[in-house]
Amino acid sequence: METKRDEYVTKLKAQLDRWNAEVAKWEGQAAKAQASMRAEYEKQLTAIRQHQAQAVEQLRKVQGASGDAWTELQRGADEAWAAMRKAFEKASTQFTQGKK
Repeated sequence: METKRDEYVTKLKAQLDRWNAEVAKWEGQAAKAQASMRAEYEKQLTAIRQHQAQAVEQLRKVQGASGDAWTELQRGADEAWAAMRKAFEKASTQFTQGKK
């Protein structure tokens, strides 16, 4: 079981790293945006940060779980990750359209 948990945690961390890199780009884009777009960008970034905090918390719970307990926590982590992915995709659309 430890191997599956470790693989799961590694996969989540890698996804989180990719999201963090993209969010950093968006933060730079938001800082340079005109005032009319900046407010919408900040709104998207705030939503992402909230979902990110929830996802990281679930990841920590999975990492700290012993034995088979992590599989019970996996559902919560999957839900948090799905919410993060949805917020990320919404923000991605916003930031991509803003570049045009």
